[in-house]
Amino acid sequence: MRGYDEVLVDERVRELAGHLRGPARLKADLLTEARHALLDAAEAYREGGLPTTEAERRAVAEFGTATQLVPGYQAELTAGALRRLAVRALVVAVALMAGGDLTWRGANWRGGPPPEGYQVLSASMNGIWGLVAGLAVAGLLLGFLAARHGSDRLPRLERAVGFGLTGALGLGVLAGSALVAWSIGLWEAALTWPPMIVGTVLVSVGWFALARAARCWLLATR
Repeated sequence: MRGYDEVLVDERVRELAGHLRGPARLKADLLTEARHALLDAAEAYREGGLPTTEAERRAVAEFGTATQLVPGYQAELTAGALRRLAVRALVVAVALMAGGDLTWRGANWRGGPPPEGYQVLSASMNGIWGLVAGLAVAGLLLGFLAARHGSDRLPRLERAVGFGLTGALGLGVLAGSALVAWSIGLWEAALTWPPMIVGTVLVSVGWFALARAARCWLLATR
């Protein structure tokens, strides 16, 4: 049967959970650690001779209020959300830079090579994905430093990199969509070109994963 101590502890953990936003797994791990810490503290007080009720109340009180605890926990969740976004963005960016040209290799363009504007837009994609990859690496590096060195500047830098990465991904979506639409306009057979179909499916899966990670990070920064 659940004791009174667990009721008090669960109330504090639920209160804390209601204020936190971030990756579900990391959030669950943090809350589990908090609950175990509370129960261990309460048990120590009981072993020290305090009555059960007083031991639980003292453990919960000394652990801190939700207002006191949220900033630290939320900072860790925000950093975790940025790391997840950065990893996914880096994988997608590297894959697109490496395989983007393969989509059209062997294609028979109607009326000769595509216009200059199309070629400029196509060439710019590598620049956009290079920017995404660079920001993703910066996000991972900041996450590594934040886990080992406490600094007031690191959260601000993480926030700046996160917004920059999200913006670069948005630019990539717009430019990529425009390139695909223009490709179909220039070459109707693009809709049945196997590399194009496979590439579109893979990119769609990647963008879905990125969209979820970006949404999670944006919510964590609120």
